[in-house]
Amino acid sequence: MSTHDYTATVTWQRAGDAKFTDNRYSRAHQWTFDGGTVVPASSSPAVVPVPLSNAAAVDPEEAFVAALSACHMLFFLFHAAKKGFVIDRYEDAAAGAMGKNAEGRTAMLKITLRPLVSWGGDRRPSAEELDAMHHQSHLDCYIANSVKCEVVVEPRD
Repeated sequence: MSTHDYTATVTWQRAGDAKFTDNRYSRAHQWTFDGGTVVPASSSPAVVPVPLSNAAAVDPEEAFVAALSACHMLFFLFHAAKKGFVIDRYEDAAAGAMGKNAEGRTAMLKITLRPLVSWGGDRRPSAEELDAMHHQSHLDCYIANSVKCEVVVEPRD
């Protein structure tokens, strides 16, 4: 397989009156993607309290969970379509848990995907077919293949 390159530009700028060396500067910044989308970003308010963080912005931890969830979803949609199943809606209430890893470093320890699939058409997958599609999607997911933490898929009815 050939390699593919992906880019994002992360930009932060000190406010003119912020001293910076006192560690009281805003962590708000932006992510600009190659297609032109700009996403407001910040440190997590769980790590750096508001007002130094922007709670309304996306933080790296949330983005990590969302990226893994989206990757799994895209492969799941592919596998369902390939098997002749119609999906009307897919929603994942994904969650990530951070804590200390075996080396004592803070890390994402577990990501739980909780997909809720609304089926269209006349066919519905059996429990075994549904499990197999989620399993294959997990094996195929580039993001899941790139992380060390446990990834669990718990489909919702």
